[in-house]
Amino acid sequence: MQTLRIINGRLIDPSQVIDQVADLWIRGETILGVGPQSGTQADRVIDAQEKIVCPGLIDMHVHLREPGREEDETIATGTAAALAGGVTSVACMPNTEPALDSQAAAEFVYLQAGRAGHANVFPVGAITKGRQGQELAEIGGLVEGGAVAFTDDGSPVVSAEIMRRALEYCRMFNKAVLSHAEDLELTRGGVMHEGFESMRLGLGGMPAAAEEVMVHRDIILAELTGGRLHILHVSTAGSVELIRQARRRGVHVSGEATPHHFTLTDKCLRTFDSNYKMAPPLRTEQDVQAVIAGLKDGTLEVIATDHAPHAPEKKMRELDQAPNGIIGLETLLPVCVMSLIEPGHLTWPQLIEKLTINPARVLGIDRGTLKPGVKADVTIIDPKAEWTIDPNLFRSKSRNCPFAGWKVRGRAHAVFLNGEMKYSANGRQ
Repeated sequence: MQTLRIINGRLIDPSQVIDQVADLWIRGETILGVGPQSGTQADRVIDAQEKIVCPGLIDMHVHLREPGREEDETIATGTAAALAGGVTSVACMPNTEPALDSQAAAEFVYLQAGRAGHANVFPVGAITKGRQGQELAEIGGLVEGGAVAFTDDGSPVVSAEIMRRALEYCRMFNKAVLSHAEDLELTRGGVMHEGFESMRLGLGGMPAAAEEVMVHRDIILAELTGGRLHILHVSTAGSVELIRQARRRGVHVSGEATPHHFTLTDKCLRTFDSNYKMAPPLRTEQDVQAVIAGLKDGTLEVIATDHAPHAPEKKMRELDQAPNGIIGLETLLPVCVMSLIEPGHLTWPQLIEKLTINPARVLGIDRGTLKPGVKADVTIIDPKAEWTIDPNLFRSKSRNCPFAGWKVRGRAHAVFLNGEMKYSANGRQ
């Protein structure tokens, strides 16, 4: 059993409130400890000077498209992209074809992830059968198959009664319900945020209220049932405030922000580029600042990418015909550095907390920490690495990235999974 020592790095582990230059020791597949280990000899030493050493990043909102839409992404290509972005664990959404709504479907994800041999993949089960919103899926069977949470992401649960039952059933298994908050009656025909820009461009709008009425409904249902609620891809100032007030009342609700929603605005649609088309849509500068404020004060506990790959020919359609979504795994770190670290909105420990232990807590998985004895999933970040984003070099199968050509700073330098180096920026493992 080999012993690895990572030296001279700035070791950040929010789960243990550690932020110091210290050695990290890995023995075999698990963390041995932080700092001096008396009498221990290293078989291999890695110098992480001027680098950040932290738990492997967790992205709890990823679309891997398999089964059914392998032309967009597969579990193998998506997890390879995750490693390149510094992410060691992803939670995959159930809007596949067929939907991940059975024990066998959840087990299939684990099987394919094991075959790929890249990042950890934790399936999120569908709330309703076929994601049709009519009947609850077999929640217990999905839990047995390894589902870590439940959502109909890509579609809201329209029925308040079914959402209530989902929160009640999932509470029995201590699983979170992840809410895609959208009133379809209000967004029908929309391609972007409803406001001045949509009026100016003559494009159908999706009002902020379409998100906020569903956030409000689901918070009330979580309060009624005592269930655990997580609001996916929060995009409006009103949603942030609703979550903030609910948390103050003691409701079990958490929220996540995506890099595009705290970086880009609806003005980007002036280009009519479908890489800026997503759901929820890009909002106003006021909404962007509210999302950032929610990250700063802890209202939004998690940062996730909502990685949504689409084959190039699909995104090349007219704006109203192109599918929603962008890829994000391989741009996660630099966009967070540019939008949150460099302006001083978050410190590195605060950012890493939202990318490690916080999503691990929402999902209930034993990851996101460097405590002795846990699986040695570790990311080494080079915060000063300067590079230009080029989607053509990505490991993802798709190229629908709105950040192409951006000159950025910060990227994964090396990534370890179960103690084994799985990715290195210089190509050596």
